[in-house]
Amino acid sequence: MTDGRGPVPARPDTGPQPVGAEPPAPPGAPPPAPADARPPDPTDGQPPGPVGPGPYRPTGGQPPAPINAEQAGPVGAERHGPTGGQPSGPTGAEPRQRLHPLSPVLHGAKSLVVVIAGLSWSTLSRVGFGWFAAMATALALGATVLAVISWWNTGYHIVGRELRVHEGLLWRRTRAIPLERLQAVEVVRPLLAQLTGLAELRLEVVGGGRTEAPLAYLSVADAELLRHRLLAVAGRVPGGEVAPAGAPAGPPPEPPGRPLYAVRNADVLVSQLLTPQAFLLPFGVAFVVMQFLSRGSWSFIAVASTLTAMAGVLLQPARRVLDDWNFRLDRESDRLRVRNGLLETRVQTVPLDRVQTVGVTWPLLWRVKGWLRLRLEVAGYSGGEPDDRNRPDRLLPVGDLPTGEAIVAEVLPGVRLAALPLTPPPERARWRRPLSVRVLGAGLGEQVFTVRYGLLTRQLAIVPYARIQSVRVVQGPVQRLLRLATVHADTAGGAGAAAYDRDLSEAWALAAELTARSHAARRHR
Repeated sequence: MTDGRGPVPARPDTGPQPVGAEPPAPPGAPPPAPADARPPDPTDGQPPGPVGPGPYRPTGGQPPAPINAEQAGPVGAERHGPTGGQPSGPTGAEPRQRLHPLSPVLHGAKSLVVVIAGLSWSTLSRVGFGWFAAMATALALGATVLAVISWWNTGYHIVGRELRVHEGLLWRRTRAIPLERLQAVEVVRPLLAQLTGLAELRLEVVGGGRTEAPLAYLSVADAELLRHRLLAVAGRVPGGEVAPAGAPAGPPPEPPGRPLYAVRNADVLVSQLLTPQAFLLPFGVAFVVMQFLSRGSWSFIAVASTLTAMAGVLLQPARRVLDDWNFRLDRESDRLRVRNGLLETRVQTVPLDRVQTVGVTWPLLWRVKGWLRLRLEVAGYSGGEPDDRNRPDRLLPVGDLPTGEAIVAEVLPGVRLAALPLTPPPERARWRRPLSVRVLGAGLGEQVFTVRYGLLTRQLAIVPYARIQSVRVVQGPVQRLLRLATVHADTAGGAGAAAYDRDLSEAWALAAELTARSHAARRHR
């Protein structure tokens, strides 16, 4: 059957119709509209769909208000309304928060120091004190204005499971940090922040090349509150609940930590005096003074170069004293809390499930007092910073052997520092390492692989089997002649451990055993 436009399919026989049903429409007639159907919308050009289950069709071409979270779309979609750039959109997106109003002042103060240092003494001598002060003031005011503009255009908020940081005036930039990859949130308080009651928040993310989203600055209460919220969203706080936006200020109560150890400041100071730099400095100063007295020359350049050299030598011990001052170590559930610092205080969190290696160091001059130092290698922490002061590798700056054993047992349960099995290399390794061959050792414990090395500064590396990523056997030309090899156990943190100058057959057997134990440990975990 045709209607002039081509064949028309036959209407299927639906059988007897129920009582009250309308008769079927004749061929070619449009189907009757249901009683509750809306008229066709001329703006979309599409016929109305049947009434019943299915997506809701808006009237008048206007999108309907979302009924629930599923209809509202994915959480985290950002929309900007007419409220000055504040997001007013979907569920899960809180209003943007700005940094503390004193943040531009602190950034301007740091810029002032840089400006004065950049102008230098020669500029002061050429233009005079008045012009020098005017130039410094103008540059400092300009830096402060830029800091205020940057503060006004910087904001942050939590959207779903992301922390979004918005910044920039001419070039807008939005950083979305997935909190699933968050390792720790550190609260840092430089000297100026301590004087003004502020703090800086720094995020450590797995695989990040540097510390992410340094929010500088917040009040201490806001920094602690935001830190707890981020850790709760990331699942790093057992049983933690995310406080809603607009909740009363102040950090929520955290489970009390168990104190492990507090280092005496006197021990920190003495330990840095027992370093080669501090120990040999008086002899170097005496030598320079004797040279000046013999030649009778006390020029400004000679004195300035001597003082600069002395400051460079003492820089590392002085920095360690300032960083390790008031060091405290607490245990909180499955993480360690480290608090340290004098001019810049830090509160760092070390998740125990990210610890790759524990290192023990006995410096030469420390052995007289029986002191040691414990370090950690933690996966996921950035290594692209100018210095390593923000790395959470301090486990014990200075302490005795019983204290070190107790702390190692907290990080690696069941591991005793004084009972680790260590076997020396073969005697022919003396041809390659004549002085340190007695120090070398390696052994397989029940849970860890341990190696010992170092002549003047003795070191011990402890690697859990579950953290070993790969095993390598390396031979140099001299080792091939002596039938020796070095076995490397690599970890995600990049440090690992190396058993130097083992017998060749022993090296291959050790590599096979390490591979088998690492696979078994990961399956057990």
